[in-house]
Amino acid sequence: MKRSLLLSMLMLFVANVFAQEHIPEIEDYHNFLKSKTMIVMDSEVLSEFNAVIEEVVKKSWTVTPYEIITSKEFERLKHNPELSFLLTSTVTFRKDKTKARYRFLSLVMGEKNSELKKMPDLCSLPLSYLQVEGESYYYKLEAFILFIQNHVNNVLENEKYIGDMGLKRYNKIKGALSNKVLYLTKEDLARDIRSEKAIAAVYPYEFKIVSKDEIADAISRRDEKVVFLHKVGPEGTRVRARVYKLLVGAADSELYYFNYKMIKHASDDAFQLKDLKKLK
Repeated sequence: MKRSLLLSMLMLFVANVFAQEHIPEIEDYHNFLKSKTMIVMDSEVLSEFNAVIEEVVKKSWTVTPYEIITSKEFERLKHNPELSFLLTSTVTFRKDKTKARYRFLSLVMGEKNSELKKMPDLCSLPLSYLQVEGESYYYKLEAFILFIQNHVNNVLENEKYIGDMGLKRYNKIKGALSNKVLYLTKEDLARDIRSEKAIAAVYPYEFKIVSKDEIADAISRRDEKVVFLHKVGPEGTRVRARVYKLLVGAADSELYYFNYKMIKHASDDAFQLKDLKKLK
C-alpha cells in the first residue's frame, strides 16, 4: 500500500473487526457532507502515487471541501469528527487462512479516541494485492473517486447500500449494460474467453478487448458508453486467495457488477465465462 491511493498509511484490518466495527450509520453519511475531507499522501517523497492522486482529486473531488495532508498529520487529526479521510489501507481477513494482504481505498469519518480500524467506513473499494505494483490501478483512480462520491449519494437515498452487502446491491440493476460498451483487457480474461468470438457466444451486448491506455482514455473523456473491468487478483504472487471483479462506468462511475471468490488455482485469477453469463 505504500504506493497506494490517497494515503500512505499501511494498516492491517481483521475482517470481522472491519465488518462489525466499521459499519457506519446513516447519520455518518450526513455528517460527511458537512465535513472537510483530508486526502492523505504517501510518505515516500518521490511516490508516483502522490502526483497521480493530487491531479485526480483536483479534477474530480466535488462533494466536500478537501485538503491534502501527510500521514503524520492524519495521526494528529483522525480523532476530529468534523473531518473525513480518503485513504488507502492494507486489509487482511481472519477467515482467509492464506493471510493475503490487499490494498483498499477507503473513505472514513474521524472518530474521537478511536483507531482507524474503528472509524466509520463509508465506502471501501479493493485496489490490488499488496505485492502488486500501483501501475495496475493508477489509471483507474479517477473513476474510483467518482464512484465513492456517487455511492454516498446512493446511500442517502437508500440505506440498504451501506456496507459490503450494499455494494452487491448494484448487481440488481437489470439491463444496465444493454446500452453500454464493455471494455475488457485480454490479460484479465480466462483463457477460454480471450477471443471476441468466445465472448460473443455468451455475452449479448457490445464489448471490446482493449488496452489499459484505451480504458484510461475513456475515463479521462468520461465516455458515457464505456463500462470497464477492474480485477483484483494475486497476479502470480500467491494462489489461494480472493479475486475481486468489478465493472465500473467510465463516465457515471456507477458499479455495474461486484463479486469476489476464493481461488484454488492460478487459472482462477481471471474474469470467467460464468461472470459473463451473469451479466445477461
